[in-house]
Amino acid sequence: MDESIFKNAVIASGLIPKDRWDYCLRLLRHRQQSMASKQSSVSEDQLLRDILLEQGAITEYQAIQLADGKTKFRLGPYVITDFIGQGGMGQVFKAVHQVMGRECAVKVLPLHRVNPETLSGFIREIRMQAKLDCPYLVRAHDAGQDGSVHYLVTEYVPGMDLRKLVKSQGPLSEDHAAGIIMQAALGLSYAHKQGMVHRDVKPGNILVTPDSIAKVSDVGLAGFAADLTDDPLAGKIVGTPDYLSPEQIQTPLSVDSVSDIYSLGCTLYYAVTGKAPFPGGDTASKIRRHLEATPLHPRNFNPNLSEEFVEIIAEMMEKDSKKRVQTCDEIAARLEVWVANSIPLAPSMATRGPWLAPPPPVVDPPSMEAPIEDRLAPTSISSPDTGAMRSPAVGTWEGGSLTNVGESQGGMPPPPNTELITPAKSRISRGMLIALTIAIVLPPSLLIGAILGYLIGLR
Repeated sequence: MDESIFKNAVIASGLIPKDRWDYCLRLLRHRQQSMASKQSSVSEDQLLRDILLEQGAITEYQAIQLADGKTKFRLGPYVITDFIGQGGMGQVFKAVHQVMGRECAVKVLPLHRVNPETLSGFIREIRMQAKLDCPYLVRAHDAGQDGSVHYLVTEYVPGMDLRKLVKSQGPLSEDHAAGIIMQAALGLSYAHKQGMVHRDVKPGNILVTPDSIAKVSDVGLAGFAADLTDDPLAGKIVGTPDYLSPEQIQTPLSVDSVSDIYSLGCTLYYAVTGKAPFPGGDTASKIRRHLEATPLHPRNFNPNLSEEFVEIIAEMMEKDSKKRVQTCDEIAARLEVWVANSIPLAPSMATRGPWLAPPPPVVDPPSMEAPIEDRLAPTSISSPDTGAMRSPAVGTWEGGSLTNVGESQGGMPPPPNTELITPAKSRISRGMLIALTIAIVLPPSLLIGAILGYLIGLR
């Protein structure tokens, strides 16, 4: 390592405040003295690099770039700290806002790709993503231009994408995969309700945190299903060949939200098998098989899958879009039965679906302002014939019309099969209530009042 390049690059970068830099230099001199007594041959730059890393003054990524003489680490108010990967429209870096200290992801449009068409598409992506605010979609925070560099700032999601997760851990269990895909479905459902279609749903675009929180990324590349007039991708086959829906291939101008469901089904297939539905071959071969072939049964790769789980995948991957599951809300509801309780879901988004057993019913306690007989009397009677719940009311439901009994009591009509509770049926309970009331209110010496009340009720 050339010492002049590294040391000069550190100073020129402005990454380290002067007081911290002076402290690191003092540590360097102290360590050099210690190393001299041991006759070590470690270079000064290597020692300085190690000290800066130990002190958290620079990151490993920055150290590598500084060693190559790179000094530009700022984009507006953001300091680049690491490289994340290649996005749909450019490179993605990890960064920190130098004032707020918030970690974020910065997508940069490479200079060699800047032309009127790509710049227009990049600005369109920024505006599309800015419209979305959902816990299961990667949110946009900011956008800007630094010199000739255009960038988009989004929230930073720690962890890895679903593709890397499966590559590192192997096929996921049903409950783990269901939790991730359920959250992705909720995110896509939100985008679909805004009129958007993602068009590139795949494992690499689903980010998963160490706590199994999943967020869909690259939503800014989406298009509005109802209006493609200003969409530069309209009419083109957009997406990754392993996860393309048949209609994306056949009719790219009429792609709608159901197309994302097919791609999400392919993604779920990959999550539990570790393989794309149609692996191997070139792009033309993959496209043909998406149109004509049926993928191998997922249990060939993961024998622990239940038939019910496989059925969901099959219904998501129906080639005829009309036979496919029609909404991401339905997918989320059906996967909910497999989701482990340990996965934290946003309460505003994760609603209970019809496939999950409902919780025990909660009965509101009677109002303490009501008369005591109303508080103690039963609120409903179970029908011996049908088991349906019947409630006291002021009328009976016959043939769809209400027969009023005591119109002065008024109110909404009762539900069908309501049985009227007559005074004759409630006489004994009313007498008992009178007796209990008198016994509670009066002292023991006047208990006779309670007995009289009871006798009155028996008449």
